[in-house]
This record gives sequence, C-alpha cells and structure tokens, in this order.
Amino acid sequence: MVPEKLLEILKKDGVVAMATLGKDGPHMVNTWNSYIQISPEGRFLIPAGYMHKTEENIRHNPEVLITLGSSKVEGLHGAGAGFLIKGKAAFVTSGPDYDVMKKRFSWLRATLSVTIDSVTQTW
Repeated sequence: MVPEKLLEILKKDGVVAMATLGKDGPHMVNTWNSYIQISPEGRFLIPAGYMHKTEENIRHNPEVLITLGSSKVEGLHGAGAGFLIKGKAAFVTSGPDYDVMKKRFSWLRATLSVTIDSVTQTW
C-alpha cells in the first residue's frame, strides 16, 4: 500500500506535518521524514517525545492527516514530490511497535502508530 515514491521520500531530508482534530479544533505537529518507519503490516510508526496535544486529540478522534515531501525526489511535474496520507492513529507505549522505535529513539515516550486508509501523491 505504500508507494515506492513515498518510500524514496522517507529516505530524504524533509519535514512531516501531522494534523489532528480535537475538542478545541485542529492541531498540527511536525517530525522528520527519516523518523518514520514502516511496520511489516504497513503502518507508519512515528516516535513521540512530546505530542501531548496530538495524543489528547487522537483519544477524541483517531483520524489523522499527514503530509510529507522532498525536493530531492522527482515528482509529478519535475523536481519535488509530496504525499497526503489519511489514516487512523493510536499512541502505543508497549508491544512490538513501541519496542522497535524505542531501540532507534531512546528519548521517545510513545510510538504514534498510523494505520493508513489512503495515500495520494499531491505533487
């Protein structure tokens, strides 16, 4: 389900924006492309050091929008490629998704696990 072009972007420098919707409205948080790992089942695994507001919103509404891209990857119309990912998220603090990320990021308090519903190349 994860396109090769998206996997290529995850290997490049770039910022990731994640949007959630809580009782107080929308909230955005960022991370780095290279921090995202894909689980064997195809979930995005993202280390969470803080992200307390994101976690609160996901308890209220698990839907998340993620955008990411890189100017270093050929896109639809030349240099630069980006994607919009829609999915359902959960914060996990134990188990395989947590353990694999804790090995990479000793500072994390939880793993944000995103089950992907759709992936759209936007540019």
